Amino acid sequence: MNSVGNPMLWGSFAVVVIIMLAFDLLLQGRKGAQTMSMKSAAMWSLVWIGLSLLFNFGFWWYLNGEFGREVADAKATMFLTGYLLEKALAVDNVFVWLILFSYFSIPSNLQRRVLVYGVLGAIVLRTGMIFAGSWLVGQFSWILYVFGAFLLFTGIKMALAKDDDGEVGEKPMIRWLRSKMRMTDDLQGEKFFVRRNGILFATPLLLVLIMVELSDVIFAVDSIPAIFAVTTDPFIVLTSNLFAILGLRAMYFLLAGVAERFSMLKYGLAVILIFIGIKMLLLDVFHIPVGISLGVIASILIITLLINTWVNRRNDLNNTRKS
Repeated sequence: MNSVGNPMLWGSFAVVVIIMLAFDLLLQGRKGAQTMSMKSAAMWSLVWIGLSLLFNFGFWWYLNGEFGREVADAKATMFLTGYLLEKALAVDNVFVWLILFSYFSIPSNLQRRVLVYGVLGAIVLRTGMIFAGSWLVGQFSWILYVFGAFLLFTGIKMALAKDDDGEVGEKPMIRWLRSKMRMTDDLQGEKFFVRRNGILFATPLLLVLIMVELSDVIFAVDSIPAIFAVTTDPFIVLTSNLFAILGLRAMYFLLAGVAERFSMLKYGLAVILIFIGIKMLLLDVFHIPVGISLGVIASILIITLLINTWVNRRNDLNNTRKS
C-alpha cells in the first residue's frame, strides 16, 4: 500500500497524539470529581480542532518541500476531508454515550473514567481496524465496492429508521450482560468492581463502559469504510481518524445539554454516507475529486445545521404559543 508516511512523519504524529492524550485524559481529568462546563468544553473543542488544522498545515508544509505544491495540496485536502467526515460521524457516537449515561443515571462527576476508557478504546480499536482495512484494500481492491454498498445501505437505513423509544435496558445485549454478571444495584463511586463477603461484583458503571466500547465498535464499522472513499493512504486515514477522536471528551460535555436540539443530524449523516457509498461504487465509472467531496460533505453539514436551527425555532415558537 503506497503511503506518504515515513518514519519521521509517523514519529511526529505519535508524539503529537501522546501529548494530546496526556493533556486531554490525564491533566484535565486528574480529579475524579472534576467535570467540564459547557464554556470550557467549547474552548477545548476549538483547541483540538485548531491543533488538528495545525498538524495538517505542518503536513502540507513538509510535503510541499519534499514533493511539490501539487502533491501537498492533494494530500492535505484528503486529510481535511477525512477529518471532517470522521468528526461528523463521531458526533453520533457521542449521542449514544449521552443516552447510556442518562439511562443508567450516571452523575457527571462519575462519567470521566468511562469517557477516558471510551476514548482510549476507540483509538486502539480504530488503529487496528485501519491497518487491517488498508491491508485488505491492498490485497483485494474490489473490497472498496463492498464498502461502498455497505455505506449506501447504512445511509438509507439511517434515513428511514424511526426513533427508538424503547428502554435501553430492554436491549438484548444489556439483558444478556446482566444475566451473566453479578452486579450491584447501586453505583460504587468510580469503581467497576467491588467485593462483598469475598465475592466479586460488577457495578452498573462497568456495564456502561462495556456498552460504550461496543458503540465504538459499531460506529467504527461505519466510519472506517467511509474514510477509504477519501484516500487509501494508511497515514492519512489513521491521522485524520485519530485527530477526529481526540477531544471527544470535550465534545461530549459540549453536547450534553443540547443533544435534543440536533434532531436533524442523523439525516445529514445519512446523506453523507449515501454520497460516500455512491462515490465508492462509481470508482471505475466516474472519479469524484477529493476537493469536490470536501465541498459536498461540508455543504451537507451546513445545510443540516441550518435546517436544524429552523426546526428548533419553529418548535420553540409552538411551545411558546401553547404555554
